[in-house]
Amino acid sequence: MVKEKEHINVAIIGHVDHGKSTLIGRMMYEAGLIPEHIIEQYKKEAEQKGKATFEFAWVMDRLKEERERGLTIDVAHRKIETERYMITIIDCPGHRDFIKNMITGTSQADAAILVVDVVEGVQPQTKEHTFLARTLGINQMIVAINKMDRVNYDQKKYEDVKNQVSKLLKLVGYKIEEIPFIPTSAYYGDNVYKGSEKTTWYKGPTVFEAFDLLKPPVKLVDKPLRIPVQDVYSIKGVGTVPVGRVESGVLKVGDKVVFEPPGIVGEVKSIEMHHEPMQEARPGDNIGFNVRGVSRKDLRRGDVAGHPDNPPTVVRDFTAQIIVLQHPTAITVGYTPVVHAHTAQVACRFVELQKKIDPRTGAVKEESPSFLKTGDSAIVKLEPTRPMVIEKVKDIPPLGRFAVRDMGMTIAAGMVIDLTPRK
Repeated sequence: MVKEKEHINVAIIGHVDHGKSTLIGRMMYEAGLIPEHIIEQYKKEAEQKGKATFEFAWVMDRLKEERERGLTIDVAHRKIETERYMITIIDCPGHRDFIKNMITGTSQADAAILVVDVVEGVQPQTKEHTFLARTLGINQMIVAINKMDRVNYDQKKYEDVKNQVSKLLKLVGYKIEEIPFIPTSAYYGDNVYKGSEKTTWYKGPTVFEAFDLLKPPVKLVDKPLRIPVQDVYSIKGVGTVPVGRVESGVLKVGDKVVFEPPGIVGEVKSIEMHHEPMQEARPGDNIGFNVRGVSRKDLRRGDVAGHPDNPPTVVRDFTAQIIVLQHPTAITVGYTPVVHAHTAQVACRFVELQKKIDPRTGAVKEESPSFLKTGDSAIVKLEPTRPMVIEKVKDIPPLGRFAVRDMGMTIAAGMVIDLTPRK
């Protein structure tokens, strides 16, 4: 059996119009992942529409439209294989999409490509996305200093922007020495998939080569077992089968498990993944597991399975660092939106606004603010309106991050820094 390559999710972030889609479109094209006839067809259309300069971004947008209409293009055009890894690119065009994609468990990014226009340099969204990436636990970064063709591949302009971006990344706590800063022209393909003769002064990797410098996500095998329940099935002749993704720890056939918040204990009779039976499941595995002694009506989506000797934490309240992404008015004490954490969705009340902090330095800007508005970063205390499992981000990261949603939009993103367990 061929060993599967490690899988890495990479989000592509940065200010609007700095060339994110063009970069991906160009890479996919050069890697041979977009069929030639499609490129030709789009090129003709682009010329007819007076966009004769053939924009890869346009190709990407058209692919997206086709995908949404269920036409010829397979979604796989966002996966790209390198020597070492299978890379899934999470293309997040809008701010909201970015948050949504980042927070929904499956596409939690392990790394990000930050795209910065060499002419415009660091812009507000560059800062915001960088801070968000950090808050959401993305510890690895590749920087593409893009549109080098517009400054004639000038090394000095590259160095200037590299310094700006380095300062920003340092402020939020990235280790600069581990980050490749790549001079690119997504439009002409310089240093995207293959190296460029126009930047002879640059000796580092292309964006594509930089993927192989990433470290695979750390599998939380030595942490306590946590399996957030996505669904529960009752299968005739088998019994109760919860389904979910192992976020940490190891589950073995024969283990006793406890589901929290209900506090129900059962024994694992069998485990299967993709309809194949397995003796044990590890982090990243999406499994169904048959549990004896538990009925379907006892469980719901959002419950979390763990071992009885180290059960999932049911909280009375939790303290979190949040960033307010958008709110039409302001957040005050008593506000009760829905918190989405792992597979749980629970209304939580803001019981304390403890302090406003400077997202770039972590310094306290204001103690006990009376309200929080769009763009603010703060430490707050939240109280779930019904029992809920959540963990400290430093203990079990996937169960310590959350999104706050209300009125059909993502209001804030956050991570749990402290909690009070329910007695």
